[in-house]
Parts: sequence; structure tokens; C-alpha cells
Amino acid sequence: MRYQYNKSKLFIHGRPFSKALHKGFDEIPGPKSLPLIGTLYSYLPVLGKYRFDRLHRNGLAKYRQYGPVVREDIVPGVSLLWIFKPEDIETLYRKEGRYPERRSHLALQRYRLDKPDVYNTGGLLPTNGSDWWRIRKAFQKHISKVQCVKRYIDSSDMVVQQFIDKRIRRQTISEDFTAELSRLFLELTYFIAFDERLQRFEDEEWESDSDSSNLIEAAQKINNAILKTDNGPQLWKKFDTPMYKNIKKGHEHIEKIALRVVAEKLSKSHRAQINPGTSLLDEYLRSNDTDVKDVVGMTVDTLLAGIDTATYSCSFALYHLSTNPKAQQDMYSEALTLLPDRSSEITEDVLDRAVYAKAVIKEMFRMNPISVGIGRILPEECVFSGYRVPKGTVVVTQNQVTCRMEEYFQNPQSFLPERWLKDRPEYKPVSPYLVLPFGHGPRTCIARRLSEQFLQIVLLKIIRNFQLTWRGSVLDSKSLLINKPDGPICIDFKARH
Repeated sequence: MRYQYNKSKLFIHGRPFSKALHKGFDEIPGPKSLPLIGTLYSYLPVLGKYRFDRLHRNGLAKYRQYGPVVREDIVPGVSLLWIFKPEDIETLYRKEGRYPERRSHLALQRYRLDKPDVYNTGGLLPTNGSDWWRIRKAFQKHISKVQCVKRYIDSSDMVVQQFIDKRIRRQTISEDFTAELSRLFLELTYFIAFDERLQRFEDEEWESDSDSSNLIEAAQKINNAILKTDNGPQLWKKFDTPMYKNIKKGHEHIEKIALRVVAEKLSKSHRAQINPGTSLLDEYLRSNDTDVKDVVGMTVDTLLAGIDTATYSCSFALYHLSTNPKAQQDMYSEALTLLPDRSSEITEDVLDRAVYAKAVIKEMFRMNPISVGIGRILPEECVFSGYRVPKGTVVVTQNQVTCRMEEYFQNPQSFLPERWLKDRPEYKPVSPYLVLPFGHGPRTCIARRLSEQFLQIVLLKIIRNFQLTWRGSVLDSKSLLINKPDGPICIDFKARH
């Protein structure tokens, strides 16, 4: 081997010694990519061995076949890197830069950029660079800080109590509780965002053509199409494909509502010469760092992301509690102490002391995170498990897969909230880069704290009031951008006395 020394750098065959120690990007193993179609052939219905709606199963199969770093060109010309090890996930976050970039919601971005009279940007989800940071910085101070979201505890508690009294206690709920939760979290989001009630949980509001039903359907149409338009053939860039039409139709409906509520708020503010109210929209309109078009985009994003994420997370939490009697009893014991009466109000102090409830939510996110992981576009060359990966590569973490590995968790297939409680030495320490359902760093979910607060309130109130019995089948998750239960949420609610 020929060595060459040049001042402070050692070269081997003309290459820096540090790089010679690592393997090249082309050496990373992964599914074979074919000309023109990439690895899309592997995702064909019936014939393909992978499925777009089972990313965690795909990930586990790839990990077992190729190892902790997998390269795949699903779309020709766009290299994806799947990473599993917490050390590599930590590297990704440490190298993501000031303006973390992602490749996501591309069709949504096209729709908004085609309407410059309504939107300034593609919104928080697809936008990158300084444009992303401008709107992120302006909005996050109203929705991501602890003290900001705590002021919505009372109103959230009121809505949840009405839901319990008018839906669950009267036994008017449908066979699949997911539909009920969609309406609950829509109402919570709508009330907090606009200081308006969309529904009050009456029977007539459950009609298929009601405002709430149409809004839920619109959000689902968009979320169900994002993953396939991001990773499938990019034909929608040239003409309106059926998938793009679904995004367009759903977005137009949510956009119509956003434009109406923003116009009404501005009209009230003009008449009163002030910006009244304490809703999120009021706060957004008070900002000097954004204009109306930014606010419209953020309003649409609030409705788009605020329904399905919380609905499916709560569905998984109720599934685990109803299938694990000990965990349910432990949570009920805590709820009984914090809420002596069945209709006791949840306060800031109650949420601070609800330690086991928080452990339940974290364990749920370990087993059923919001998505398979997070994606980033590398701003510089990085090394993952000994492989050099060039700048510009799209890297996606596989937290959902890793969080069920015995290498990192004891009894990984068991729902054990106590593993997150302090002073439990029987459980080994866990890397902080594994359970990250809302992401990490500058680009963490902007509504994380509000979503967690919603979940705490809903779960505490339900467990305090009812004993849950599962009567459905074993659940797994479907990858539809947001992980969704792959079956109905079938629960019997028995009132506690």
C-alpha cells in the first residue's frame, strides 16, 4: 500500500486517510434499481414484495436482508437512504443544519405555488430554506411553547367532557370508534384554532354530508395521497393525475373554510379597531412577521395536520389500554387520584402530575409512532455506519422498526408504560434518538405540545369514566403518511361508578 504524507493529512492512494476508512455510496446495499422504473416494480400490487402502505414491514425486511444502512432508488434519479441505528439517527440530526430540508408534500406544494394570489409559499410541510424558517419562526411562538398551549386546557376539557356525556355515555357511538375520535379532534382543533364551535356532538352532526364529515374526508383525501405522489411516478407534475385531483379537491374544500374564517376575523378586527379573542388565528393575525397569505396557509395546515395525527394516535393508545388490563388499571388509579369526581375538570396541575398518563403516551408512540420516521436532505456529506453519503441525498430514519428491536428495548413487543417511569432500574437506558414521534431539532412538529396536551386530556377523561374492553382483532398500522390502524377500533365502554 502506498502512503503519502502531506503536512497534517495522511493520504492512501491519493485519497485522504479519513475517507479511505469508509466505504463509498455505491457500495451501500439495497434493492436493485432498474432503468426508468427504479424499484417501483417491488411495490406493485400482488407481485411486489413491498407495499407503500406497510413501510415498517418493508423496513424490517430490508434491515434483515441488507443491514442497518439501505440504499434505494424508488424514483429513478432520487436516491433514498434508510437508516436504523440510533447512532446514525443522531448523526443525521446533528448534521441537518440551520434550515433542515425535507422532500415531502411535493404535490401539495405544486397546488399552492400555482395559486400565488392565495399563498406565499407551499407552507410549513414542503417548504425549505430561509422561506421555511421565516414562517416557522413567526408561528412557533404561538403554538409550540408550553405556556402558550396551557391556556387552552380549560376549553379542551369542556369539549372532551361534552363528547363523553353526549356520545359515549349515551351509547350512541358507532362500531368503529375511530370515526368518533375524528370528530372529537376536529372539534378540539377547530375550537382552539378559531374560537368557534363546528359541532356539539348531536346526532344530526354525524350525517355524511355535514360540515364536519366533509372536512374530515377532505383531510383524509390529501393525507392518503401524499406518500404515493412523493414516491410514485411523478406524472402529476405534467398533468392532473387522479391522485393529484384528490389532493386538489380536498385542499380546495379546506382552503374555502380557511379563507372564510380568516375573512371573518379580519372583519371583526376592523370593526373593533383591535384583534379580539385568544384563538390561534387571532394570534397569527396579530403577528407583524407574516401577512394574510401566510396566515391562510398556516390555517389550512392546522386543519390538515390536526385531525388525523391525533385521531390515529389516540386510537392506538385506547387499543393498547383496552388490551392490557394492568396498564389500564394503573392509569385509572392515577386518574382517580387526580380527578376525584367523574366530571372533575382537568387543570394545569393535573396534567403536570399525570406521570403515568405521559408514560402511556410515550409507550404508545414507541410501538405506534406517527410515521415510520423522519426524512432529511443532507446539507453536507455524512458517514452512516461506515458509509460515506453525499450531500443532497434523501435520508429517512426507521424509528418505527428500531423501536421494536430487542437490541434496544426489553420485551419490545409488550406494552409497558412503566419502562418510562423514573427509578425503574430493571429497564435499561434508551437512546434519546429512538422515540421521536414528532421529530427533533428545529423542524420538530410545530404543534407537538398541543397534540400531546389533547391526548393527555382525552385519555385521562375516558379512563376516569370508563372501563375499556377490546372486542376487535389484533391491530397493526398502515402507512398513509400518518400511521393509521389497519382495522376498526372496537371497544366496549363500561361506566365506572
